Amino acid sequence: MERGRAVAAPPPSEVSDSLKTSKLNPSRMAVSLKDVDPAFQGAGQKARPNTQDFKVLPTRESTYAYLGQLFLNNPHSGLEIWRIENFCPVLMESSSHGKFFTGDSYVILKTTALKNGSLQHDIHYWLGKDTSQVPFARSSLNHDDIFILDTTSKIFQFNGSNSSIQERAKALEVVQYLKDTYHEGKCEVAAVEDGKMMADADAGEFWGYFGGFAPLPRKVASEGDRKAYSSYMKLLCVDKGQTSPVEAESLTRKLLDTYKCYLLDCGAEIYLWMGRSTSLAQRKAASSAADELLLEPPRPHACVIRIIEGFETVTFRSKFDQWPQKNDAVVSEESRGKVAAFLKRQGLNVKGLDKASPVHDEPQPYIDCTGNLQVWRINGKDKNLLSSSDQCKFFSGDCYIFQYAYPGEIKDENLIGTWLGKKSNEEERTSAISLANKLVENLKSQAVLARFYEGKEPIQFFSIFQHLIVFKGGVSSGYKNFVEENSFVDDTYSEEGIALFRVQGSGPENMQAIQVEPVASSLNSSYCYILHSGNTVFTWSGSLTTSVDQELVERLLDLIKPNVQPKTQKEGTEIDQFWSILGGKSEFPSQKIGKEPENDPHLFSCSFLKGRKLEVTEIFNFTQDDLMTEDMFILDCHSDIYVWVGQHLDPKLRQQALSIAETFIEKDFLMENLSRELPLSIIVEGCEPPFFTRFFNWDYAKSAIHGNSFQRKLTVVKNGATLSEKPKRRTPTSHIGRSTVPDKSQRSSRSMSFSPERVRVRGRSPAFNALAANFENPNSRNLSTPPAQRKPSPKPVLLDSAKVAPKSSAISSISASFERPKETMIPKSIIPKSLKVSPENNKPKLEVNAKGSITPLSSKIDTPTKDAKESEAENEVGLLIFPYERLKTTSADPAKDIDVTKRETYLSSVEFKEKFGMTKESFYNLAKWKQNRLKIALQLF
Repeated sequence: MERGRAVAAPPPSEVSDSLKTSKLNPSRMAVSLKDVDPAFQGAGQKARPNTQDFKVLPTRESTYAYLGQLFLNNPHSGLEIWRIENFCPVLMESSSHGKFFTGDSYVILKTTALKNGSLQHDIHYWLGKDTSQVPFARSSLNHDDIFILDTTSKIFQFNGSNSSIQERAKALEVVQYLKDTYHEGKCEVAAVEDGKMMADADAGEFWGYFGGFAPLPRKVASEGDRKAYSSYMKLLCVDKGQTSPVEAESLTRKLLDTYKCYLLDCGAEIYLWMGRSTSLAQRKAASSAADELLLEPPRPHACVIRIIEGFETVTFRSKFDQWPQKNDAVVSEESRGKVAAFLKRQGLNVKGLDKASPVHDEPQPYIDCTGNLQVWRINGKDKNLLSSSDQCKFFSGDCYIFQYAYPGEIKDENLIGTWLGKKSNEEERTSAISLANKLVENLKSQAVLARFYEGKEPIQFFSIFQHLIVFKGGVSSGYKNFVEENSFVDDTYSEEGIALFRVQGSGPENMQAIQVEPVASSLNSSYCYILHSGNTVFTWSGSLTTSVDQELVERLLDLIKPNVQPKTQKEGTEIDQFWSILGGKSEFPSQKIGKEPENDPHLFSCSFLKGRKLEVTEIFNFTQDDLMTEDMFILDCHSDIYVWVGQHLDPKLRQQALSIAETFIEKDFLMENLSRELPLSIIVEGCEPPFFTRFFNWDYAKSAIHGNSFQRKLTVVKNGATLSEKPKRRTPTSHIGRSTVPDKSQRSSRSMSFSPERVRVRGRSPAFNALAANFENPNSRNLSTPPAQRKPSPKPVLLDSAKVAPKSSAISSISASFERPKETMIPKSIIPKSLKVSPENNKPKLEVNAKGSITPLSSKIDTPTKDAKESEAENEVGLLIFPYERLKTTSADPAKDIDVTKRETYLSSVEFKEKFGMTKESFYNLAKWKQNRLKIALQLF
C-alpha cells in the first residue's frame, strides 16, 4: 500500500480480494509428502492457543479488515506465510506479516493448539487484484463503500451513506493500523459522513484534497436490492462442468451426494462442496464452474469457498434446514498411528497427531459468592418467597426462581435464574420463565437471565447456594395436581420414610445432597451416601471416596437429620440392616457421574433471513470489540451457552433471545450433540458477569463509552488504545459468610441451618472433648468438622509469647502429638526428572525450643511477612537455572539433561515473571490446559 493514496475499505459483506480457505485437522487428513516443496518442510509446528485464535472471516470481511484481525492482533504466534515467486513458495519474515501486495499471491498456514492438546491447521490462499487501493480521485468515491485517506498529519475515514454501522466500525481497524504503523500513534483521526458539506471542518479539509466538494453519483441498485442479494440462495449440481439447479422445498444434507460436486450460490459467497468420492477431474470441473459463476453480473466482490465432505464449516451448515449430528469423516486410531509414523520418518513433528487425553480441571465459579440471595418456589402461576432455612431445599417436582445480587467490577450486579426440576410440569416451567422475565424487567433489564435444569447446573449455581438438598417429589399445587390427574404415586420426601441421598461437591462452599432411589444399585463407589429409615440413619462411604467427601457427609447430615447419631458404613463392611433397608444387595457402578466438559469457546454472530430463519457466522480470534451493540452473539462452550444482547439490538429480537438460543441448541451447528437442557444465560450489554468475561480480555472501561459501535470505536481510535480508568468500586465490607434478604419474620443469616444452640458430639472421647473445648469458640456450633470460613486467611504475624494463654499440663501433653512438623509436599510432576534430591537433605532440620516443643528450623519467622522475591529466591536454591533462549524448543543451543515437559521450571523467578507475566505460584494455580497454552505461545511446550 502506498502512502498518500486513498484506500477503499469495502463492507464486511463484500470481499475485495479472492481469499480461499480450507480447514484441516491432523487426525483426519490424508498425508502424502512425495512431492512436498522444500519450503513447506517442517511447517505447522508453531502453535498458538485457541483462545487467541486468528480471526478469519473470508466471506464477510474486507481485505484490510481481515488483515487487521489476522495479523495485527498477534503477528507472530502460530502463523506462517509464503509468497509465490516464480511459481515457488518463499517463506516470509514475521515482520512482513500483514503486508500484502495486490500483484502477488500468498499461502497462509495458521496452526492452533486445541484444548485437548492436539493441533488444528487452517490453510488459506490469497490472490491479489487491483481493487484494494484505488486512484486518488473523486471518481473513486461512492455511496456504498468506506474509504480511508491517509495524509501526513491526519487520517480520514469517508463513510458512504449506504454503509452500515458495523461496516464503519470494522473499517476503523484499518485506521488504527495505519495510525500505529505509519504515524507512531500520534496523528489525528477524522470521520467524514457522506453528504456533509464544507460547513463541517473535517469534511471541508477532506474535500479540499479533492479540489472541493461535489456531489457523488447515486448508485444503481437500491439498499433493498442489496439485502435481497445477500439473502439469495440456490443449490446447483455440477455434472461434467455443467450446472443444474437442485429442486427441493428446503435444503437438507440428504441432497448432497458423496459422488458429486455442488455449488451453493449465496450471492456474496459461492460454496463449492466436493464429495469425498469425487475424482480430481470432477473437482477441477466444479472449480471452473464456480469461477464462471463469479463472472455473472451483478456479483461484486464475491468469492468461492471450497469445502470437502466431512469438513463443512459452521457457516455452511447453518445454510441448511437439516444437518445430521454424526460426522462421517472420522479416521480410526490405527490410521492416526500410521500417519503419525509416516510423518515421523520424514523428520516432522507429530505431536498434533498423537492421541491426546482430554484435560479435566476442577471448574471455577467465576462469581463473587458473598452476595445476597432470594429464592421463590413456583406455585401454579404465582411465586412464593422461601425462608432462609428453606431456600437451599429444592424438590424435583417443583420449579424455582432465584435472584442473586453480588458486587461486580464497577457496580452491583444481579443474576436472575430459574431452576426446573426433572419431574416438574410444563405449566409451572412456563410460569417460572415468565416470572423470571418480569423480575429482569423490574430491574430495567440490567440483569443476567439464566435457565438451569436439574442435573445440568453449572458450578456458579452451586457456589451461589453453597449447600443444596434436592428431595424427590414436590410440594407445589402444580405438582400435586399433576400427580392426581395422572394417577401417579406421590413419592415426595418424608422425614419418617426411607430415603437415600448421594453426597457430592468439592468442599463446604459447594456441596449437595441429591435424593435417589433407595436401592443398592443407586450406590456408587466414588460417592458417600446418607440413608435413613425414620430415625435410623446410616452414612456410607464408597471405596474411592476421599476425606473431603466424608467431611461433606457430616455437614449435610446436620441439615437432613440434625439430631440423630448415624451408623457409619464403609464399602465392603456393611451390616445386614443396611442392606435390608435398601431391599438387598446388588451391583453398583464405581465411576463418577460425568459432567459436560467445557470445550474451546466458539463465538457466533446471529443474522436472520426471510421468515426469521437463524443463520450464524463463526467469529475466529474473537475479542471484546467483536461484540457490536447492534447485534446478537452466541458463545458456545459445549457445557454452557451464553447469548449476548447488544443495547441497540432490535427490541423484537431482544425479546426472542431465549427462543433463539433454543433454536441454536437444536440446530447444533458444531455437531457436538448438545443437550437440550444445557445451562443457558441471556446477557445484556453492560451487565456481563465474570463467568462470561473470562473468555475475553475484558476492558470494563469500554462498556462506559456511549453510542453505537462506530461511535464507540471512533472514541477509542481518537483517544488512543488506553481508555480512561474504569470507575473504582467502593471497598466492600468484610464478609465471613454470605447473607440473604430474609423475609419479614426472619432476619437470620444464610448459615441459619448450622444453629449454635444445637450441639451434637459424635463418638468423641473425653480427652478429645477436653482438647476441643480449649480451642473452639464457646459460642460456635460444636461440629465434628469445623464450619467453612469465607473470610480470607490473614497474613502470618509474630505472636508475643508473653501474651499467649498458658495451656494446662493435661492439654499440653495431649496437644504435643498434634504439633509434629509437617513436611512440605511438592507434586512430583512439578519437579524435573533431572533434579536429584537426596531424601536426607530433603528432611527438615528440627530443634527443640525453650518450651520443649519441636519446630523445623526452616519454619522460623524472623519478620512478620516475607518479601515475595526473597521467598521465590529461596525456592530456587539447589535448582538448575537456564536462560529462556536455551529452553525454547527452537533454541540453537538447547539446554541438556532437562525434562522437556517442564521447561518452564528451569527459568529463574525474574525471567519467569517477565515471560509469563505472573509468578510461578500463580502459574501452577492455573488449569493445566491454560498452562499449556501459555507455554505453547512462548515455545516452551
